[in-house]
Amino acid sequence: MCRQKVWRGGTRRQSVGETDERLLALIAQNNAAAVEAMVERKLPRLIRLATRMLGDRGEAEDVAQETFLRIWRAAPGWRAGEAKFDTWLHRVALNLCYDRLRRRRETPVAELPDRPDERPGAEADMLAADDQHQLQRALAELPERQREAIVLQYYQELSNSDAAEVMGISIEALESLLSRARRQLRSRLGRDRDEMT
Repeated sequence: MCRQKVWRGGTRRQSVGETDERLLALIAQNNAAAVEAMVERKLPRLIRLATRMLGDRGEAEDVAQETFLRIWRAAPGWRAGEAKFDTWLHRVALNLCYDRLRRRRETPVAELPDRPDERPGAEADMLAADDQHQLQRALAELPERQREAIVLQYYQELSNSDAAEVMGISIEALESLLSRARRQLRSRLGRDRDEMT
């Protein structure tokens, strides 16, 4: 039983009674009519399934497209009778949906939820991390040149003469910047500790 089907301005004969397995065999032979017949037959169901699973039509279309790509890849090796094609097709589509749902749940968060750390010394590590955070915050509040001097000397471990050269100033000017920066840092960190007690 055949009917005429119009595709993008041309006509093509399409067999209505072909089984999924027969269409797969034709797809494996790069038969364009079989590809179009399979898409026409399965696309609406795949999109409905994926839309219900994901709640997003655009994502559902992406899932359907990936499912069809897998059909094309599987067609040459498909063995009729080993598995029901529709069952396999739905499993593929569902797996793709679950992959997308997992990725949604795995979106990075700014802060991880608090969990107790049972390691020995965990409390000391937390205190050190908190001190480091306070130091970073205090450092960010320094004037730019003082911050630059501290970073070059303590974090980059440059000598006074190398740091002064990088900054384009004399060693005396660098030492003056360092002195003022250390005073401000001590003052700021002292205030933070007072506020915590």
